[in-house]
Amino acid sequence: MVIRKLFKFENAHIVRGCSTQRCRASIHGHSYKVEVLFESKYLDHGQMVYDFGLMKQGMKDLIDSFDHAVAIWDGDHAEYIEAMKEHSNRWVLLPVSPSCEQFSRVIFLMLDRLLSSTDMINGEQEVKLHSIIVHETETGYAQCFEEDAYSERMGVIPLESILFSDEVREGWSDPRLWQKILAGETFLNPQTV
Repeated sequence: MVIRKLFKFENAHIVRGCSTQRCRASIHGHSYKVEVLFESKYLDHGQMVYDFGLMKQGMKDLIDSFDHAVAIWDGDHAEYIEAMKEHSNRWVLLPVSPSCEQFSRVIFLMLDRLLSSTDMINGEQEVKLHSIIVHETETGYAQCFEEDAYSERMGVIPLESILFSDEVREGWSDPRLWQKILAGETFLNPQTV
C-alpha cells in the first residue's frame, strides 16, 4: 500500500546552465508542492501504514527549511553565494543546482535518512519511502525514486554538504535536527495521545 502526504513551500532560486534564459540568469520563485509517498505491505496497530501525524515532526521541519528561503548551489559564483547569504536570513546551500529534479532527490535523501534512523513503536513494519514528487508549477513536477536519489549517473549528493542558515535551524523543533540526522542518532516515534 502507498500513502501520500502533501507539503508546501515558497522558494527562490537560479538554475544555472538550464536552457531558459529567465531561469538561468534571474532569481525567481515558485510555490512548490511536495508529495511524500510511503509504502509498506503491513499496517500498524492503528491499521495505518504510517501515522500522518508523525510526519509533522522532523519531516515537516526539513521540508519547511526551504520555505521563504533562497536555495543556493554551492557551485555558483562566490559573489552570488555571499550576496544571497548577506541579504537573506533564510537560505539553504546545496551541493547541486536547485532544479526541481534535484530538489526531489535532496528531499528524498533527507527524509530517507531520517526515516531509517527512526525507531517505530506502534507496530509499523517495513515502512519505506516510495518516492518524492516535487511540483515546481501547476503543470510540471519531478518524481524521485530510490534509484534516482542514490544514482551515481545523476551525481552523488553528499548530505553533509547541505548547509542551513541559522534562522532556518532555529525554526526547527530541535535546532540540532540536521546534526543528529547526519550523526545517525536514533529518533523515536512517539505514541500519539
